[in-house]
Amino acid sequence: MSIVIVGGNECMTRQYKELCGEFNCTAKVYPKTTSGLKSIGSPDLLVLFTNTVSHKMVRCALNETKGRNTKIARSHRSSMAALRSILEEHVS
Repeated sequence: MSIVIVGGNECMTRQYKELCGEFNCTAKVYPKTTSGLKSIGSPDLLVLFTNTVSHKMVRCALNETKGRNTKIARSHRSSMAALRSILEEHVS
């Protein structure tokens, strides 16, 4: 399963990827806007950490996945526990 994480803490990027690896998932993490999120691709799950991301970045991520079979999970918190609960809910 492929996962894209938008937002979150920049210093926790490696930890987010490791946690996704524990669930046998590959992850791309975009803690801040770099290239307008053009390289998102078509992930199975899009995780939006809404507390640490701008409205513009959320809109851009949602536009990139529009019309695709992508599940979207939003969380106000960007902690490891929040990501773990999202993964437990969406990854079978």
